[in-house]
Amino acid sequence: MKVINFIKEWQKALQNEILHLKKYGSNKFLVTNGRLLSTEGSYTYYFDTAFSIRIPIGSQVRLEWGSMKQSGRVLSSEGKGVMLAMEQSFGDLIHEAQLFHDPWELLEQLIERLDEMKKNKQKRIRVKRLMDPSMPAKHPIEKSKSNIHELVLRSKYNPVTFVWGPPGTGKTYTLARVAANKYFQEKKVLILSHSNQAVDVLIHEISAFIQKKGRFREGDVLRYGFNTGEQFADHEAVTTSQLLQKEDPQLAEEKELLLAERRNLKQDIAHSFSKRDTNQLLELETKIARVLEKIRQKELEFIKDAYIVGSTLAKAAGDAAIYEKEFDLVILDEASMAYVPQAAFAATLGKRVIICGDFKQLPPIASSRDPLVTLWLKEDIFHRAGVVDWVRDGMLHPHLFLLKEQRRMHPDISSFTNQYIYHSLVGDHESVLKNRKPIVDLSPFQGMASVLLDTSHSGVYGMTEKASNSRMNIWHVLLSFQLIHESYVAGARSIGYVTPYRAQANLMEVLLSDLYEKECSTADIISATVHRFQGSERDVMIFDTVDSELQTRAGMLLTGKDSERLINVAITRTKGKFIHVSDQSFIRKHVYNGKTLRQLVEHQGRMQQTIGTKDIGKWIKNQHPRLQWMHARKLEKVFLDLGAAKRSIILSLPPQTDLSEQWKEQLQKRSQSVKLTVLAEESWEELKPNQIWSNSFPFPFILIDEQVLWLGLPLEAARGVRPPYIAVRLHSERMCEYLIGQFQKREE
Repeated sequence: MKVINFIKEWQKALQNEILHLKKYGSNKFLVTNGRLLSTEGSYTYYFDTAFSIRIPIGSQVRLEWGSMKQSGRVLSSEGKGVMLAMEQSFGDLIHEAQLFHDPWELLEQLIERLDEMKKNKQKRIRVKRLMDPSMPAKHPIEKSKSNIHELVLRSKYNPVTFVWGPPGTGKTYTLARVAANKYFQEKKVLILSHSNQAVDVLIHEISAFIQKKGRFREGDVLRYGFNTGEQFADHEAVTTSQLLQKEDPQLAEEKELLLAERRNLKQDIAHSFSKRDTNQLLELETKIARVLEKIRQKELEFIKDAYIVGSTLAKAAGDAAIYEKEFDLVILDEASMAYVPQAAFAATLGKRVIICGDFKQLPPIASSRDPLVTLWLKEDIFHRAGVVDWVRDGMLHPHLFLLKEQRRMHPDISSFTNQYIYHSLVGDHESVLKNRKPIVDLSPFQGMASVLLDTSHSGVYGMTEKASNSRMNIWHVLLSFQLIHESYVAGARSIGYVTPYRAQANLMEVLLSDLYEKECSTADIISATVHRFQGSERDVMIFDTVDSELQTRAGMLLTGKDSERLINVAITRTKGKFIHVSDQSFIRKHVYNGKTLRQLVEHQGRMQQTIGTKDIGKWIKNQHPRLQWMHARKLEKVFLDLGAAKRSIILSLPPQTDLSEQWKEQLQKRSQSVKLTVLAEESWEELKPNQIWSNSFPFPFILIDEQVLWLGLPLEAARGVRPPYIAVRLHSERMCEYLIGQFQKREE
């Protein structure tokens, strides 16, 4: 296919994705408590948000409130608040609305870069070599002394080099040293990746290596664009803000003061709303914009002087300071998550390009089902350039360099991925068994590196979140929190909780921020979807597959076309302890043998890594003061709670529940000031409820005063349960509020 035809197809694919995003928008946030700040020029609204939502300033968004829809722009978004400029008024107050944001403007910028490619012969030649890497490999193989040396030689003699870096095989280490080697020869290098985190990690590694060699010169290595700053806190100046601090401390301080003032003002507005505050906030935004423009001029100077520049693909495609420059070498990291047109754009920016990634990890994400989108935006460059075809035929492409020794995972964890996913092309470095032993020896499950915590027959907890239809399982969340707690108490300080479903990851975030705020501030504990975890690692990883009864089939994320890649990422984030929380009986019933998830369950079974529900009493050693596990037949504590209720009791009774006299008596003798709400399909008149909501849940629970949750009780209302019968008591207003939000939505 001619390059010009590739470019036309890419542009069409990007256009179709933009149209889809404009129409259906996939990133949806709930915003509440909207207040009209100003009507000058446009209608400026301020909303509260449950989580911090990071949307770039100036981004286009859509707001939906009931049947009303309209678009606007983000004026600021940080902390738990967002300020929007809307085209029309929604009135003074908006109780709650849906905010849609999709980064389609970034795709429009990429389309513009593709237009420039059409007109530039040299850029088209670079694209041709990338898409059809059939040129002979010219590097002298016999001279190669090591992985790093071979990659330096490949990138010197060949225009395109593909690097296959499975998890833990030293991809960052290798790329950083290749980049430093080019820098020592005074070559200009551009580091790109789709994620900020990947760019941060690589730039940190490069600058640390150059520093170690005693050859670091301030300003030569530059991290350009948004970064968390965490990587570079105790480091030589490499970010634009660090360099600014050194070169123009006054300007840097002015920016910090204005941003702090804005934060304080927003807090004031969130507590009490006044016209004076809102006018001040609008003035402040104008001042901030002026300071940012001055900083921008400084940044352009930094880029001009730097030898190694690191940035995201999106930033590079939208910023002339990068896309108008020419580099000696471009390194695209995590290329398996980049769109093919993005990889092509990266290749046009330098004389040589290294495309590095792992095509066995997650592919790029696009929303439209259009065939061109599927072809070019939902599969990576390794597949589309024909490199993977060689691997399928049992060979390595002449321009593919494989890093084949992993040093991250304990061999009990990697034994599954090495065999089932990498077909024995990857092995373990000898050091990894000894290095991971201290983590393996921690509780829970001392001495075990890989564990399947089986939740079969512990109740019917599978449900979907109302707003997003994303799957969730509250039993799994509480069990996984307990695993985090046991690991933390045992001394682990690097713990990840990963799940395919966003609603479940959010639920765990709610729990961590409420019960574990102090611990999270002193340890590296994170809850995220698999997509957000790619590129990072933790000592202990908990992988929660969520799916269980009442769902009638396993989710597409766990069984679909890309499920092998998703499960691979979930497992391979782990260094020393991998705990897989899964309903084994559900998976055996609903996932067939050839699927990766089923293979994982069977593999862990064969390796005797399974811990059943009956063993719960053996591994739960540390009850958290606000989360307690107990036998569901011991009712003293729950009856004490019911007796102490001040305002409300909410009781979920699934269909066909036969409630014992003991329970009826307890509920009937509640204080008159306590309002009883029953969620059930039957009327339950004998309980004298104050209200009945006919939408029932599949599992029983009790909410007391909207702050205590009892799950798994009353036991006679539980379905799909076998001994030992477990109940759990959680004291968390935020979790109760979240649950109430689920059935209130149902009611409306």
